[in-house]
Amino acid sequence: MVQRIAILGSTGSIGRQALDIISAFPERWQVIALAAGSNAKLLEEQIAIFKPTFVFNLGKRKIEGAQYISLDEMAALPEADIVLVALGGSSGLEPTLSAARAGKVIALANKESLVMAGEIITSEVKRNSTEIRPIDSEHSAIWQCLKGEPPPRRIILTASGGPFLNYPLDELDRVTPEEALKHPSWKMGKKVTIDSATMLNKGLEIIEAHHLFDIEYDKIEVLVHSQSIVHAIVEFADGSAKAELAFPDMRLPIQYALSYPERLENKALPQLDFSRLGELSFRTPDLEKFPCLKLARTAGEKGGTYPAAMVAADDVLVDLFLKETISFTDIPRYLEEILSSHRSVPSPELGDILEAASWAKEKVKEMVKKCGSQ
Repeated sequence: MVQRIAILGSTGSIGRQALDIISAFPERWQVIALAAGSNAKLLEEQIAIFKPTFVFNLGKRKIEGAQYISLDEMAALPEADIVLVALGGSSGLEPTLSAARAGKVIALANKESLVMAGEIITSEVKRNSTEIRPIDSEHSAIWQCLKGEPPPRRIILTASGGPFLNYPLDELDRVTPEEALKHPSWKMGKKVTIDSATMLNKGLEIIEAHHLFDIEYDKIEVLVHSQSIVHAIVEFADGSAKAELAFPDMRLPIQYALSYPERLENKALPQLDFSRLGELSFRTPDLEKFPCLKLARTAGEKGGTYPAAMVAADDVLVDLFLKETISFTDIPRYLEEILSSHRSVPSPELGDILEAASWAKEKVKEMVKKCGSQ
């Protein structure tokens, strides 16, 4: 049976790679809806190739040949079997929640939605008897390792360490956006690449893993693994451990999320040559150099609206760094200020989360403006 797919974020890195996978298996998947941000030109090209019935463009530009609908409508489309959420940052929250409430299978590449509102989204997923299939390589790895197993003793998320793993701490305030965007292992969008460089991304993944796999924070660890071959390790009560190894290519977890529970042969995907791997090394992350990792874990442990405030503030800060308005080391400094000044709402509802996100965005802009005027 052909499965019908809606892709939210089709012109971004994950969206483009998902369409590559779908193109390789036209007998299995049909694209029925595409949503994009401001890249109308690429969206038009995708529409010409995949001929979706429904379309969304951030500029609300009507595109000939497809019916324009909102993001939330697309996320809940009755015609869709799978909704792939590949939107960036906090923009993925409400569409992910809409998909969960509509009982859609969610192929999730937007960790921020779970970080901000994990309890709300996972409750809706359970209530509507559907599932989240993680696309993050680390969470896909955990998902695969846990199949058929009892609850783990601990899980270990691996981190590449980003482009500044071996940089001296006192040089980080001078790094440029161009340097930060040169990730050593992965090809990703700008936002997640900067988050990887600060290691906030790994902190967000800790919170995401907590919600996805219902595991306590003290059972989630992070190790730096610069080769990016081992994507996660799961350890069980008897001391044995399972790990998932794969070439660092996002098309692998994308394909698995779409094809689950099957594994499909795809000759376009890279294969590991174990005879050439060489050393696989692991080390603990340097929290002094990468304080965002600790900030994110702390926000997750505190709960309430702390994670939402952090995610929203980071959206703004990454944009300001890319525009060279602030320095690389300003990102953790302002995040810490936001978390220190935030008045969290315990057990928040969606409105509380959205309000916290709005407050954080305005607050961080105010902080940066004030600092710049001094």
